[in-house]
Amino acid sequence: MLLGRDDVNPDKPDNGGQTPLWWAASNGHEGVVKMLLGRDDVNPDKPDNGGQTPLWWAASNGHEGVVKMLLGRDDVNPDKPDNGGQTPLWWAASNGHEGVVKMLLGRDDVNPDKSDNKGRPPLFTAACYGREGIVKVLLARGVSPDKPNINGRTPLYNAAWNGWEGVVKILLGREDVNPNRLDKDGKTPLDRATERGHQGVIALLQPLESVIPSLP
Repeated sequence: MLLGRDDVNPDKPDNGGQTPLWWAASNGHEGVVKMLLGRDDVNPDKPDNGGQTPLWWAASNGHEGVVKMLLGRDDVNPDKPDNGGQTPLWWAASNGHEGVVKMLLGRDDVNPDKSDNKGRPPLFTAACYGREGIVKVLLARGVSPDKPNINGRTPLYNAAWNGWEGVVKILLGREDVNPNRLDKDGKTPLDRATERGHQGVIALLQPLESVIPSLP
C-alpha cells in the first residue's frame, strides 16, 4: 500500500543510513525484499553509515533466500566491505552460516582471503569461533591457512586459545601451518591453550618429551 503512493520515497534512509530494503534484508523478509528490488528507485547496494549493505546484513544473519536474490543483481557488489573492512563473506563465516558462505564463494568476484582492517581474513574469524565446516570450505578454496593478523595471531593460534579441538586438528593437518609461530607478545598457540586450560588442545600441540634411555 505504501509503495503505491507517489509521495512515499521507497529508498529513504533513517538517521543511521538504513533504508527499508536494508531492514527487510537484515530481518530476512524475502517477500518485502522482492517487492523493493522490483523498484527502479531503490538502490540494492546502498550502505548504511557503517558501510554495511543489505547483502552484508543478510549474509551476516544467514538469510539465504535474501542473499540469493541480492546476488542475482548486477548492481550489487558481493565483496563490498564495511567501514571495518569486513565483507559479507567475513561475517557469514564468523557467524557460522555455511550455506551463505558457499553461495558467496561461488562468485568469482568474492575474495575468499580478504582481510579486514585488523588483518583478519574469513578463515581467521571462522577458526576463532570454531566453525569447522566453514574452515574446511575455505581451506578447499586455497586460502592462506597461517595468515597472521596485525598482532601476529594466526587461525591456529585463536582456535587453540578458544579450545576448538576440531579446528586445531584440521589446521595441524596442513604442512603450511607453523604450530610454534609467535605473536607480537611472544606467545605460541600452546601458550594460549595452556593459559585457558584446554587439555585436549594442549595434547595436540605439546611435542612429545625426549625419552632418555636408562643406562644398563
